[in-house]
Amino acid sequence: MNQIQEMYAQMGIGRAVYDYGNAVLEKLGERFREIDEIAEYNQLKVVNAMQECQVSEACLLGTTGYGYNDLGRDTLEAVYAKIFRTEDALVRPQITCGTHALALALMSNLRPGDELLSPVGKPYDTLEEVIGIRPSKGSLAEYGITYRQVDLLEDGSFDYETIRKSIGEKTRLATIQRSKGYQTRPSFSVEQIGRLIAFLKEIKPDIICMVDNCYGEFVEIHEPGDVGADMVVGSLIKNPGGGLAPIGGYIAGKKECVENAAYRLTSPGLGKEVGASLGILKDFYQGLFLAPTVTASALKGAIFAANLYERLGYPVIPNGSESRHDIIQAVTFGSAEAVTAFCRGIQAAAPVDSHVTPEAWDMPGYDAPVIMAAGAFVAGSSIELSADAPIKPPYAVYFQGGLTWPHAKSGILKSLQFLADRKLVDESRLKM
Repeated sequence: MNQIQEMYAQMGIGRAVYDYGNAVLEKLGERFREIDEIAEYNQLKVVNAMQECQVSEACLLGTTGYGYNDLGRDTLEAVYAKIFRTEDALVRPQITCGTHALALALMSNLRPGDELLSPVGKPYDTLEEVIGIRPSKGSLAEYGITYRQVDLLEDGSFDYETIRKSIGEKTRLATIQRSKGYQTRPSFSVEQIGRLIAFLKEIKPDIICMVDNCYGEFVEIHEPGDVGADMVVGSLIKNPGGGLAPIGGYIAGKKECVENAAYRLTSPGLGKEVGASLGILKDFYQGLFLAPTVTASALKGAIFAANLYERLGYPVIPNGSESRHDIIQAVTFGSAEAVTAFCRGIQAAAPVDSHVTPEAWDMPGYDAPVIMAAGAFVAGSSIELSADAPIKPPYAVYFQGGLTWPHAKSGILKSLQFLADRKLVDESRLKM
């Protein structure tokens, strides 16, 4: 027994699970080399943007109060615009989460009488109340903004014919969710998103195309801004924060769209000129610097999980060999008991709150109880090792994150060990 195996045993990973994991891992060498190449490219892209924008030590200091003339904040936004290939960017700690960033982008660029179109099917659960699909105070529906949805075809591709028929005079903005959310559909590549944007603009050139980029940043060498997105929106406690950003979100895009968002975030007449950075700019910059390699670690964890569970017969999306466009791995277990065991295994592998037992509860913004595992340094950070699942059919769990590949690996093995300990996986199936 080698030292690494001894340490895994000390942390509760049995020999059968350990050997099975290593057997799966032996076949992933080429995939991991490809991920490292993408990470290298994106690392250079980030450093190049920081150099061209002349990031200095003074940029790390921040401001208080009104935040006028915040050099670090303004420079960081220029860095984001350069990385995401957009005209401007809004990157603020005052944006509380990904849903807030998306709501801000929508509410600032839509007006009463406009129509919002989702050409990629149902949006993420928390956006349902933002839009007004589920009635909520302050929703777009309360402001007279209508919503139209075009579901994906059975194979997960865009229904171009119905999309064409759905675009009308009032259609002002199209929202394109890159990642799958709580759905067992494929996530979209930047190339696919680019084709959809081109199609939409061919029909209506002035339509605003917004991409929900959550979980997709730095997974590929291109971003939605490279393929014509008018707004690219995300959360800093996911990929671009690199595990260091303690809060925040971003909107990168056309100057007018970003300005509209800034006026909505602060106040008409003030916009981007105010909003103190409150001493966290160093974390924003350093997190962004680390983001390509942190994302690569999370991506390796997702691919490892896909292969590990696919070989045990569980449906996984994406499958073990598909190209990747986000860091989320969906595994369908078919029972609440198995989903719960998986999440408790992830929690038990965490550096923080590993002794805590996750329970499903009625979280705000969701239509079913949700169980979440996230023993993270930043509360709720899903670039850190985490998993969550709505407790409803088909009982799929959504795994993501891992600031380092070794931690992602250990968390996945721990999830499998929890399933095996509860006789939810037959250990005889672990022999390859």
